[in-house]
Amino acid sequence: MVRREPPQTEEGWYALHDLRTVDWEAWRDAPERVRERALEDAVDFLGSAEAVADADEGQSALYAVVGHKADLMLVHLRPSLAAVERLERRFERTEFARFTEQSSSYVSVTEASGYSERAREYFDGEVDDDSGLAQYIQSRLHPEIPDAEHVSFYPMSKRRDPDQNWYDLPFEERAEHMESHGDIGRGYAGKVEQMITGSVGMDDWEWGVTLWADDMTDVKDLLYEMRFDPSSSKFAEFGPFYVGRRFPPADLGAYLAGESVPTADAADAGEASTGEREAHASASNAGHDGHTGDSAHGNGAHGSRSDDESADPPAESHAGGATDGATETVDESSEDTAASGGRPAAAGKEVDAERLDTDETVQTLANFGVYPEEYGAGDHALVCYADADAEAIVDEVDGLRSNFDHYDTHVLTSVRANQGQTAVVSVWETESAADTAIGFLTDIEGVTRSARGSLGDAGEADGDGSGDQSADGDAAGAETQGDDTTAADIREELAEEGVYAGQPHGEDVYALVLYSEADPETLDAEVADLRDGFDRYDTHVKTAVYGDVADDSDTTAVVSLWDTESAADTAADFLTDLPGVVGRPSEREGFGTMGMFYTVKPDYREEFVDTFGAVGEQLAEMDGHRETALLANREDETDMFIASRWDAKEDAMAFFRSDDFRDTVEWGREVLADRPRHVFLA
Repeated sequence: MVRREPPQTEEGWYALHDLRTVDWEAWRDAPERVRERALEDAVDFLGSAEAVADADEGQSALYAVVGHKADLMLVHLRPSLAAVERLERRFERTEFARFTEQSSSYVSVTEASGYSERAREYFDGEVDDDSGLAQYIQSRLHPEIPDAEHVSFYPMSKRRDPDQNWYDLPFEERAEHMESHGDIGRGYAGKVEQMITGSVGMDDWEWGVTLWADDMTDVKDLLYEMRFDPSSSKFAEFGPFYVGRRFPPADLGAYLAGESVPTADAADAGEASTGEREAHASASNAGHDGHTGDSAHGNGAHGSRSDDESADPPAESHAGGATDGATETVDESSEDTAASGGRPAAAGKEVDAERLDTDETVQTLANFGVYPEEYGAGDHALVCYADADAEAIVDEVDGLRSNFDHYDTHVLTSVRANQGQTAVVSVWETESAADTAIGFLTDIEGVTRSARGSLGDAGEADGDGSGDQSADGDAAGAETQGDDTTAADIREELAEEGVYAGQPHGEDVYALVLYSEADPETLDAEVADLRDGFDRYDTHVKTAVYGDVADDSDTTAVVSLWDTESAADTAADFLTDLPGVVGRPSEREGFGTMGMFYTVKPDYREEFVDTFGAVGEQLAEMDGHRETALLANREDETDMFIASRWDAKEDAMAFFRSDDFRDTVEWGREVLADRPRHVFLA
């Protein structure tokens, strides 16, 4: 009996296709804190795997599987079997793994084999390591997972029936079958990419085939055509097929919430221009050794060749390149139901957001430059504060906004900044829509806390919620005044005593401000005594007397800052006992602003005062302006305070939005030693 010699093979990276089914009922029933911890743990693991933080080289990717066989597929490629085994075990140690079951898995290793004469030259060492053939085979052994949207994975074996035994065929006949098979694969170059992994002795089948394409019908057409080729029709057996869509680990929360993933691409699906799709296809095909043809048997995972330098194993599908077709269009307006394959209905993540009343909501939006003309009565606002620069989260928010725009209830979503604080502001027509949106907004990396509230009839109020702006050009905190505004009870009571109180946005202090008609020196002594007592408390930040820089003004203010509202409340009782405390006399009624604290660089103090005088002259000519005073700390002349009064809020905002104000702000950046603490209304 003649012993048949198998073709030579070379192996590269080990592969694990880890297929998971989610226990949706357990996930829905779990407490929010448990889900949040599990989600965070899973995202950390998956992100680390995709970044290959555990090894010197390799690849990982996450896919949402369609159908009952699995929900998620993790694909790992690593240099050793121990490395993929460790990844499998590390996932099992995550909190999220408790909500999943490993429905299937496949263990294999990337493989190239020598059916063609040129491939045998490689295995015999007759080609240089830097030759095109050698580089091509190495790319087959160390593949890069493409960015294609869809994946199709299946295991297969060659048939060993008595009358149809692949392994009984002479080598030349097998090679001829492989050549014919490759001819079909060449027709799909640029549409489908593939990775062939060998699994003899590792799993129940002999090879694993992973196909990637942006258009799944290309995969269908390829495999259908190959079914008619004898290498498949006579000699191939196929296992289960798994099809899915790739999405980034950061979108796992959106996936579990029943939303479209990837979140950044969902709204753009099917809308890209032909030029954009071609550009995407070009980018997807970059770095593939410049090969434009195909192998004798089909494409590898990294490009293709036009000669017979194939080293492919006897697998079913062999093509390469990414499609230039459009991505799938997703209709996000449809409602999911419990009958949809056991997946959860679309629902927002439960978020422990601070609840704001209508006035606080209006004020907070004004802090970030969102005014009533941009929203309507009855809308619901979300504000998510982030420990990140605005630029760092713009792209992610743009992607979410693209999704949000599919809903008629979406009003606006944007990244805003106020005195160094970044926030994502989102407004919705219904509370239920806001409930859904806040789950995604709080998943943005860097978001640390959130607030929400109804705008009530604020959108119809004449001028309410316009807010103020600080000297560094950002919108700042506002405490509205006037008969048509309802403030917190404590602020109302203090205002009756002539003390204006509040916690300006973006600050962790509570501010108290009062005016006095007393002699400044007398006031200095009284405040010094109070300050000695206040300093005994850790919650005391600062208490000081401010006098008008102009010699012809008798405006004097006392400012006291505290870490807690309760401490500020207690301090107010003492401050109201100061001599000469006044409320707002009739000539000072209207809309007032207070800006503190402009710490001026000592060398620029005189220039700052002069410039303020010039701005004051411009203000005097503006409609609705009543007075503006520059006050300085009587114990530190570089610590400035600006107080203005206007006929109405609209008049003040007209100035704050003017080019003159922006020019002043820009100049102020150069002369201030620190950013202004805050601005609020008095």
